[in-house]
Amino acid sequence: MTSIILFAPLLGAIIAGFGHRVIGDKGAQYLTTGLLFLAAFLSWIVFLTLPEGTQHIQIMRWIDSGSFSVDWGIRLDRLTAIMLVVVTTVSSLVHLYSIGYMADDPQFEGESYRPRFFAYLSLFTFAMLALVTADNLIQMFFGWEGVGLASYLLIGFYYKKPSANAAAIKAFVVNRVGDFGFALGIFGLFLLTDSIRFDDIFAAAPALAETDLHFLWRDWNAANLLAFLLFVGAMGKSAQLFLHTWLPDAMEGPTPVSALIHAATMVTAGVFLVSRMSPLMEYAPWTLGFIVLIGSATAFVAATIGLVQNDIKRVIAYSTMSQLGYMFVAAGVGVYSVAMFHLLTHAFFKAMLFLGAGSIIHGMHHEQDMRNYGGLRQKFPYTFWAMLIGTLAITGVGIPLTTIGFAGFLSKDAIIESAWAGTQGGYAFWLLVIAAMFTSFYSWRLMFMTFWGKPRGDKHTHEHAHESPAVMTIPLGVLALGAVFSGMIWYGSFFGDHDKVNAFFGIEAHAEAAEGAAAPAEGATDDAAAADLHGGTAPVGAIFMGPDNHVIDEAHHAPTWVKVSPFVAMLTGLLVAWWFYIVNPAMPRRLAEAQPHLYRFLLNKWYFDEIYDVVFVRPARALGRFLWKRGDGSVIDGLINWLAMGAVPYFTKLAGRWQSGYLFTYAFAMVLGIVVFVTIIAMSGGAH
Repeated sequence: MTSIILFAPLLGAIIAGFGHRVIGDKGAQYLTTGLLFLAAFLSWIVFLTLPEGTQHIQIMRWIDSGSFSVDWGIRLDRLTAIMLVVVTTVSSLVHLYSIGYMADDPQFEGESYRPRFFAYLSLFTFAMLALVTADNLIQMFFGWEGVGLASYLLIGFYYKKPSANAAAIKAFVVNRVGDFGFALGIFGLFLLTDSIRFDDIFAAAPALAETDLHFLWRDWNAANLLAFLLFVGAMGKSAQLFLHTWLPDAMEGPTPVSALIHAATMVTAGVFLVSRMSPLMEYAPWTLGFIVLIGSATAFVAATIGLVQNDIKRVIAYSTMSQLGYMFVAAGVGVYSVAMFHLLTHAFFKAMLFLGAGSIIHGMHHEQDMRNYGGLRQKFPYTFWAMLIGTLAITGVGIPLTTIGFAGFLSKDAIIESAWAGTQGGYAFWLLVIAAMFTSFYSWRLMFMTFWGKPRGDKHTHEHAHESPAVMTIPLGVLALGAVFSGMIWYGSFFGDHDKVNAFFGIEAHAEAAEGAAAPAEGATDDAAAADLHGGTAPVGAIFMGPDNHVIDEAHHAPTWVKVSPFVAMLTGLLVAWWFYIVNPAMPRRLAEAQPHLYRFLLNKWYFDEIYDVVFVRPARALGRFLWKRGDGSVIDGLINWLAMGAVPYFTKLAGRWQSGYLFTYAFAMVLGIVVFVTIIAMSGGAH
């Protein structure tokens, strides 16, 4: 069954990409969509009927080179099952939605573009499934790079637009920076453990915590260093601060691409990686602290930028970046189940918000500036209700101190409570609460500017605005169910009673396994620690929480004010947005004029792009121009031109003088050659 889930999208991509001339455009769309729905149906069966323990399903032998042996296999456990339902559910609905959205794309009049688009979507889904089902780091890296390739193709799908091509290249290059760190982490783990299989690495984690590894200019603790390098890869893929600049520009792709890649699947790969590597992360406290720092800063910075953006897709993009920061904070404090909980709920309501935005853009003739919207509730009744549900979910609307509420209310509050417990009420907790207030403000700002007030912008566009067809609104309805109920249904499994969480993730024996594996490493010599790297027993279950990790229990006993603070932040953001955009619409302009420097700072995204342009892009361009003009032009081309037009004609002319036609000239040359030859032989013989 899992093999069908994995390879069905690949089959669809191959047939749609190479056989669309036989089956036609509609055949390519229906085939890829049908195969994705089949994969989604089977994924839910796997998720709901998953047996205890971890299953290893070998597909084929892959690489054999000395001690380096890699199978293509499937690791099926609770983490895998969660990602299977997220990836296949969202992807199948995006495929269905795209049938309507891409029906008459003005970018490709007279061209057959739909099979290519659906083939790219299915190729991306296969690569993502290869990533999440991987049983070793090489297979995971294959899927990791595969989604990078597919995202490049999808972001740059409108290849006639220079901005789309630039965005695709930017996403590809920035992700390569993070992937370099990921690759170094894989190399280091293989160097120390002689394996890239997860079970072998997890078994060696306690010994890695007692081992030093020389890297660059000094020795580092191996567990901390390798966990950090893996997290660098996660930073790039999940658009964390400093490697985040590609995500907003990636909105240049068609809106269904944003819903699939940049909301629910690819950008969550980093969170999945950290959770999958939890047996190593738990022995890397410095790295976990760094993850909390980056995650909380990302949540705050992205939320501040989202306050002033006017492009509807960019607002949701920065919202995605902010929510990913929440997930990393949960993983950083050691509550990996809560990180996965928010990953699951976020997939439903964020994909719905993106698809809802796409419905508005489609009905408004591809207008994306919210300043040209207003009063669209009657024009888009189904889209309005779907986006309203998504907004209630992402802002965290629910009944405080209960488990009744929309999906984001339960998962985001669980993260904030865990942040308070994991950092003793430190900076991460406060940054997340402030980010929650900002999230509420810009989310309701989007709703008020789009659906309330008077129509703004082009009158003709508003008159001809229309609701999307059923093939686009049905996916919104399905995702709305997840946005409403997923938090309440699975709250207990991800963040409820400790025993229930342990049972759901199969980690009842974790504590005993961890203590048994860690005991030999305490006080061990370097030789003993090195020997331990190739032995030991892997922890049991999908995630691992060390014996000293009690954050989830402490979060349940957080003070009442901590548990209520996200709800208060949500109400504050809602009331301010209502005042600014319903009661007193002139207020935002006056505030921007009163604080022009702050407004421009946020509007220009903290000037990260400008700083990177000065520090990296311009020097690289100058170096490239120098190598082009001086290296390639002056040295290489100059040398070739000198040889071709100077040296060769000169020596040819000189040699031509020997071609006199007189016999004595050639005889003299032969005698001269014999003399030289005999002299060389005589001198070499004399040397012996």
